[in-house]
Order: sequence, then structure tokens, then C-alpha cells
Amino acid sequence: MNLKRLVIALIVVPVLYSYVMYLPPEYFLFLLTFFSTIGLAEFYAMYRIKGPLMYSGLLWGAALLIVFFASPGLFLHVLLIAALATMALRLFLKRDPAGAISSVSAAVFGLLYVPCLMTFQLRLVREGAAWIVLLYASVWAADSMAYYVGKGIGKRKLYPEISPNKTVAGAVGSLIGGVVGAALITATLLEQISPLQTGIIGLSVGLSTMIGDLVESMFKRDVGVKDSSHIVPGHGGVLDKLDGVTFAGPVFYWVCLALGLVH
Repeated sequence: MNLKRLVIALIVVPVLYSYVMYLPPEYFLFLLTFFSTIGLAEFYAMYRIKGPLMYSGLLWGAALLIVFFASPGLFLHVLLIAALATMALRLFLKRDPAGAISSVSAAVFGLLYVPCLMTFQLRLVREGAAWIVLLYASVWAADSMAYYVGKGIGKRKLYPEISPNKTVAGAVGSLIGGVVGAALITATLLEQISPLQTGIIGLSVGLSTMIGDLVESMFKRDVGVKDSSHIVPGHGGVLDKLDGVTFAGPVFYWVCLALGLVH
């Protein structure tokens, strides 16, 4: 397991860094849409959203990201149109009303949970690619530190009803990892950020990454699965890798906005 994690990290991290740093924002939009669509498909599979309702949701998810990037003022309108279209589609797909609210709710909530929470990264990439690197470095450092600290010295369980393997020590590790990851990037790419601001950003990302992880664990336990899929060797599904950044992305943006670092 650890070897697979290391090999994937050694391959993926340099490629993603170069992709984000040296290509225009439109390429990041494509990458974000690609992985968001896979993550949304995994969420739909978990909640047994199939057929036209699933394909419609995936198309709307991609459309939401594209619209937010191209014309943010239209985003809320498109989101509401997607919700209305989903309800109408369920109405005409099945004459039996049984289960309508559960299928429509899962389909629409999936749009809020994955692509909508990802839109904050499109705001960040407009500020500069270094902000995306800062976000992901902080999230990955928090996630990795939580894993290794929890596995190494963790004893007291954090929230066994939701995630039996997570520990209080791992939670502290997530906070420390968030700060370490933020410090490494601010020292090399964003030197205008002060040490105090770096600490605030790192702690915020460490906390929100951990909550995002627990939220996805809650959904997985709700439907009785361990991983969202097995597409990433040693890591589970794409959604399992995005769970932290779904929460950390918005929190990171709001914190940086409050600190006057982004617009």
C-alpha cells in the first residue's frame, strides 16, 4: 500500500505541477472538469443513480464548471436549470413516483457536492497557478501527515461511527501537515504571504481537509462501501482523493479572501 502511494505520488505530482504552472488556465479547467466528472460518476454509482439521470447529471456537472469559468454571472441560473431539468427528467422517465425524492435529491446534491465545490479552484487559478499549487500541496501534506501520524502513534479514535481508522493523533497530524505544506510553497512561490498568514491558511486547510474526508466517509458508510471505486491503485477512487479538497478549496479561498490575498 505504501509503495503504491509513493510510486503514484512520484509520477503524478511533478506532472500535475508542470501542467498547472506552465499551461493557460483553460487547461486547468479541462483537468478539473475531467476529474470532477469521474468523481461525480463515482458518487452517482454509490447512490445507484443510473441511466439518463446519471448521464444528464454528468453533463450538467461539466456545464456548471465551464459556465463558471466563462461567465460566472450565469452560474446560479444554470445550477437552478439543472435542478429543474433533473426533476422533470425523473418525472418523464418513470411513471412510478416511488423513490422519486431520493433519486432526484442524490442527483442534484451530487452537483452541489462535486462540481459546485470545485468552482472555487477556478477563481484561484485566475489569481495565478501558484495558488492552486499552494492549495493542493497543503491538502496533500495534511492528508499524508494524518495518515502516517495516525498509523504510527494514533490510539484514541476520532470518530469511530464514521471512520473507525481515524485517530485524534491523525487529526493533529492533518493540522501540522497543512501548515508544513503551506510553508513550503509560500517560501518558494508566494513569498508575499507572511508567516502568520501561512499558519492561518495551513491550519484552515488541515482542518477542512479532515472534515471533507469525514464527510465522504459518512456518505460511503451510508451506502455501505469502503471506497468510491478502485480506479486509483492503493488509493480507492477519484472521489476518495478529492474528498479533502472539496471542502478545503472553498475554505482556502475564503480565508485568503479574508486575509486580502486574493480577490
